[in-house]
Amino acid sequence: MRFKLLGAGASTTGVTMRRRQTLKWGLGALAGLGAGLQSAVAAKGDASSMSAKAPNPLGEWASNWDDQLDPSLYLVSEKLDGVRAIWDGAALRFRSGRPIAAPAWFLAGLPAQALDGELWLERKRFDRLSGTVRKTNPVDAEWRALRYMVFDAPAPDVPFETRVQLLQSVVQRANQPWLVAMEQTRLASSTGLQTRLQQVAALGGEGLVLHRLDAPWQPGRSEAVRKLKLQPDEEAHVAGKGKFDGQMGALLLEMPSGQRFALGTGFSAADRAHPPAIGAQVTYRYRDRTPQGIPKFASYLRVRAAE
Repeated sequence: MRFKLLGAGASTTGVTMRRRQTLKWGLGALAGLGAGLQSAVAAKGDASSMSAKAPNPLGEWASNWDDQLDPSLYLVSEKLDGVRAIWDGAALRFRSGRPIAAPAWFLAGLPAQALDGELWLERKRFDRLSGTVRKTNPVDAEWRALRYMVFDAPAPDVPFETRVQLLQSVVQRANQPWLVAMEQTRLASSTGLQTRLQQVAALGGEGLVLHRLDAPWQPGRSEAVRKLKLQPDEEAHVAGKGKFDGQMGALLLEMPSGQRFALGTGFSAADRAHPPAIGAQVTYRYRDRTPQGIPKFASYLRVRAAE
């Protein structure tokens, strides 16, 4: 899926928590996770052998924000329009598990601990970024311009509040200018949350990500990790297509739930002339859902590049 900003009353603490927690976990809590992530990749097999509908094997995936939730129970960061990259201590991978062809100096600068984050260039530069990180032979000068913005140090049974503190320590010790810990902010109210969203949107940002303070890490779709945008979006696979004066009129999409619906708006003339292939994964915006769970007023955004 692909969140608004206003007023006072927000209490921001950055990476300093309201209550101080004893770090009984230590950096040793992260040891062995890299091997666990590598095992997950091996168990799933190479990404090229996965079916189009196969779930991605690595990382936590955010669910949409629910206005009934209490923002004060979460840490909030900007949702970057980057490329998800998961470091398992030995290899850098897309969330599908496929290795990212990064320069040797980039990989050598990463710590032994597992990290989760986004390869990022700057706001509204996703296409250029995507072209850089998906090359089989990395271009050194292009990689020098991007940053690895990390937001988690995956460790089972460790609450996110503690993982953030561990993450900051790991990044500080690595001392690489392109390795950056995402700023995490605690907001006291829904008003403060909406204010922060509007500020990010005004700067050209995508939205916000909220991690529940006390939630342990676990891979897959998580209700402890939420995303908030001015308009929500999500992804589905192309199941078929229609015609529009000799060109594509609509895409038949299949959601992870197995439900199908037709997507007919948001396409450029070029999109209609050269529509996404059957089996491709596309991103679309929508406003709401029907009682049956089908997106309402959905509009096409782009094809998601294969990972």
